[in-house]
Amino acid sequence: MDILKIENLTKIYGKGDNRVCALDNVSFSVEKGEFAAIIGPSGSGKSTLLHILGGVDRPSSGNVWLDGRDVYSQNDEQLAIFRRRQVGLIYQFYNLIPVFNVVENITLPVLMDGKKVDDNRLDELLSILKLEERKKHLPNQLSGGQQQRVSIGRALMNSPSVVLADEPTGNLDSKNSQEIVELLKYSNQKYNQTLIIITHDENIALQADRIIALEDGKIVRDERIRG
Repeated sequence: MDILKIENLTKIYGKGDNRVCALDNVSFSVEKGEFAAIIGPSGSGKSTLLHILGGVDRPSSGNVWLDGRDVYSQNDEQLAIFRRRQVGLIYQFYNLIPVFNVVENITLPVLMDGKKVDDNRLDELLSILKLEERKKHLPNQLSGGQQQRVSIGRALMNSPSVVLADEPTGNLDSKNSQEIVELLKYSNQKYNQTLIIITHDENIALQADRIIALEDGKIVRDERIRG
């Protein structure tokens, strides 16, 4: 069953001589529970695609359907709610709130939604992320790998349908990088969450079920590796 469907997606920045076509009529679909890696050189449109899939940046034309919903038929307020509830976003730069401790950063999406924190869910995530002993630590008291774990916890706290990760290991050494990928794969398998990772790391891409390669805003390869 397809949870994500992208139809004729185009994104254009600027006009005239400054016109840049970041995405050029991109179409594909992703099944529920699938782990896909998106690769390509710098400037190929990878991050633009991820931001549009996550409801962060509106396309110039085309459609994104998530779980049967036309994402960009929503207004900005509805999109903000959609991002909090349906999408988990993880970035290369951890984007943690510096004055919030680990628990406060992880539960931020729930609190912004005006909901009560599910303590069982929080405890489960802290255990999976090996952060039980760091609950009250601020970001500047954590290593890079621990900070990225917190950002993963924040992305997973609301049990999103889709997890989108933009170079999530870009700031980490090889040991921490593989640990982060293992955590994302574990979440993908345990919760049957759809996982899409943008990466320059071939070793990470080869762990996915499928590799989608972009060049100049177009899909040049879409290859299923397993599953």
